[in-house]
Amino acid sequence: MCGIAGFTQFEHSYENPEALLEKMGNTIAHRGPDDSDVYADPAVGLCHRRLAIIDLTESGRQPMKSASGRYVTVFNGEIYNFQLRRAELEAEGVHFRGSSDTEVMLALYEKHGPDCLQYLNGMFSIAVWDTVEKTLFLARDRLGKKPLYFYRKDDTFLFASEIKAILAAPNIDRSIRDDAVKDFFFYQYVPETKSIFKFIDKVQAGHWMLVGRDGIKSRQYWDVSFADTSKRPVDEIQDELYSLLNDSVKSRMVSDVPLGAFLSGGVDSSAVVGLMAKNQQSAVTTCAIGFDSEKFDEVAYAAKVAEQFNTDHHELTVKETVADNLIDIAGYFDEPFADPSFVPTFFVSKLARSMVTVALAGDGGDENFAGYSKYQQDQLENSIRSKVPPFLPKSLLAKGAKTLFDNPNRQLRRGASLLGSLAVPPDAGFYISNTFFSNQLWNRLARDDFKAKLSDYDPADITTDLYHAADTDNHLSKILYTDIKSYLPGDILVKVDRMSMANSLETRAPILDYRVVEFAATIPANLKLKDKETKYVLKKTMERLLSDETLYRKKMGFSVPLASWLRNEIKEIAETRLLATNNGLSQFFKPDEVAKIWQQHQDGSRDFSSELWSMLTFELWWERYIAETV
Repeated sequence: MCGIAGFTQFEHSYENPEALLEKMGNTIAHRGPDDSDVYADPAVGLCHRRLAIIDLTESGRQPMKSASGRYVTVFNGEIYNFQLRRAELEAEGVHFRGSSDTEVMLALYEKHGPDCLQYLNGMFSIAVWDTVEKTLFLARDRLGKKPLYFYRKDDTFLFASEIKAILAAPNIDRSIRDDAVKDFFFYQYVPETKSIFKFIDKVQAGHWMLVGRDGIKSRQYWDVSFADTSKRPVDEIQDELYSLLNDSVKSRMVSDVPLGAFLSGGVDSSAVVGLMAKNQQSAVTTCAIGFDSEKFDEVAYAAKVAEQFNTDHHELTVKETVADNLIDIAGYFDEPFADPSFVPTFFVSKLARSMVTVALAGDGGDENFAGYSKYQQDQLENSIRSKVPPFLPKSLLAKGAKTLFDNPNRQLRRGASLLGSLAVPPDAGFYISNTFFSNQLWNRLARDDFKAKLSDYDPADITTDLYHAADTDNHLSKILYTDIKSYLPGDILVKVDRMSMANSLETRAPILDYRVVEFAATIPANLKLKDKETKYVLKKTMERLLSDETLYRKKMGFSVPLASWLRNEIKEIAETRLLATNNGLSQFFKPDEVAKIWQQHQDGSRDFSSELWSMLTFELWWERYIAETV
């Protein structure tokens, strides 16, 4: 696990490229505190920050040259099947200098070019410089577990694991992308392939790019298909799923440094810990985070799983530390990001890093097996939709939603979301039910001039376009595909990557092994969400390992007491920023309307916790990345 950065110098040359590479690397030193080095020639510059996990010797250092000397790479991530690929290459006569997965990846690239990605099972962002063809190859893993950004304007091209490394270069245009601002408030993150900056984009998950003097060529090398549904007996599906998950966990336990796991007590993390315990003789180190609130505290459930598998268990309660650390924690995100669970993710990563360098996590279970409560809600809405009389005008439902939006009664306000969803087709209904800003609130808050600039833009298109891109007619499978392609890489994986790497901790997600993802896509949808039971097939599979209490208790999710935080612990931090004159929000929102919803939240007449939190995180980002540079 590491951080990478670099640039091309085809037309635009830097006066002191080595110094710039070191500066870029220093901004992401938290990603690789163990070592750093650079490579520069007249056409390219490469930088690497190393968190040593595999091959701790000198032979694992980067930038790394291929055996022939033609290729130079900087690599971030882990290849879990590198030992198998190494044995295959050695049988063909390839000789290796060390024992790192990076050297295996580079040998595969030398043999196969971009097709080498088909041979890799792992999480990664890759840069390979071809000293003969003078081309720069960039690639990102299938699901987007590791980040990779690039800046392109005129004759300047830079790339990095995090945006802050790009911003360290001179003369970077920090213009804001207006549609990305709207995306953020509706989704709580900026979806791929955009970033908040107009000239910075993300290399899309499952894609590679080739950068040369003649421009950029991009290709998709992987996608998940829901087209072929398994017709095998359920017990056979469960057996294969269990075998796949066990192999995925086992392959992620290869490490030359101490390794542990996050444990929430939920199905996914408990399954990972249970499988780790079966594959490790010594006690698994597990870490859990709790809150000073029974409604949000799962540590008791985690403790029971830890007791079942006799783990070396550690807990931390998040309380007074939130206000003291929020500004610094939020600063690790280089663009606005408002999933509030980034706070406990930071603290559980910090706790884990005090004992281990690598932690396995349960991410991916919800997207692969329909675990979120929103899928239950969507199922309910579609059931109601099927009963709506066809002669009832959709405009009447939409009007009802608009009328109920400002009602002080919370249940009636929830009805507004339902009516709004029923007024549109299922794909748009899924978007409306899961957006964090309603169109009504957006129209109330946004400045008229800003709304006018975006009058033809609708963030819903991101969701609906992905929905219709799925190669299936099954509605649940379509929304799972949509989340795998948007919410997973844009929110969940960003949160885990930034918060773990802020603590120089590598996280691995066995349930996001691409083989598990591909297999899960073949499982019939009615075995994932069955009679309102989420993750049905995964739970049935794990009955051989986990207790019924762990498998079938009500899901809490990795939530935080956000409404209370905004009225208590972080009230001062939020109020001074949200109500400040000439702040970043005032460039896009009406200050008097922001003040009104702040007051409504404080007096308890409305719960605007998600919306206010989004605005607060936006303002914290603006302070660090825009205001400080003006």
